[in-house]
Amino acid sequence: MIEVLDYLQFVLAPQVVTGLTLGVAVILVALGLTIIFGLLDVINMSHGEFYALGAFMALALSWIGVPFWLLLVLVPLAMLPIGYLVERSLIQRVFNSKDRHVTTLLLTFGFGLVLEEIIKLLFGPNPYKPETPIRGAIEVFGIFIPNYRLFLIVAGGAVIVAVALIVYRTRWGAIVRAAAFDRHMAASLGVPVHRVYAIAFAFGVALAGLAGVLLAPIYSVFPTMGRDFILLAFTVVIVGGMGSIAGAVVAGLFLTQVQAIASLYISPVWSDPIVFGIMVIMLMVRPQGLYGRLGHA
Repeated sequence: MIEVLDYLQFVLAPQVVTGLTLGVAVILVALGLTIIFGLLDVINMSHGEFYALGAFMALALSWIGVPFWLLLVLVPLAMLPIGYLVERSLIQRVFNSKDRHVTTLLLTFGFGLVLEEIIKLLFGPNPYKPETPIRGAIEVFGIFIPNYRLFLIVAGGAVIVAVALIVYRTRWGAIVRAAAFDRHMAASLGVPVHRVYAIAFAFGVALAGLAGVLLAPIYSVFPTMGRDFILLAFTVVIVGGMGSIAGAVVAGLFLTQVQAIASLYISPVWSDPIVFGIMVIMLMVRPQGLYGRLGHA
């Protein structure tokens, strides 16, 4: 019995905390993806590069002395106009084309490659490891949790709740859901649909940038950091349901826990294939994912 309790406390519980930390960050990125897809019906293949851009923006500002707590506000605010300009100058130009889905997918993929190369030119290919803003650890029910990871879980959870409240409890959120359900009807009622699209896209980009700021002190910051992370975020969106906020939260927490716990029993290199295998099974059994689309929730 003592051995079982020790295993639960010192082996399993830390992995659960690690999975929860990653899960919160993945959900922040997946929320941006799911809002963009649920409203614009666009798969943003450059979302991972926006996540990396947020991390590098925070890194550059920290070099000139900007405190971490201010970065949590400044970086998402700086990402808003970037996302707005990208949507207005790129996405809107091909939004009404005949092959919109393929065109926007290729367009955002190409833009992501360009953004990645710009980051390499500015910062070089080498990784950076930012300092942890909150040091030490706290004991919770006999489990030692690093203070910064606990902060990330709490702060990220608060942001997720705030996003859900904005989408489902505010006038702007009602407009977004109306435009997602029927953009032509919303436009006939006087809703500036194209402006709503741009704002929602910018909002999703800001969430990706915030995730980059929060994860930078835990993981190294490097130009290609968005590639692997965005694959997990896309898996979360597909399993949860394209365009579903509730689905992104449930799938994000579930898949990252599967990934964290599976690495205890098998080689960590197999954790990603297991997650992708769950995605394939979901596409075979329930192609629409766990929940419905943004405008239908």
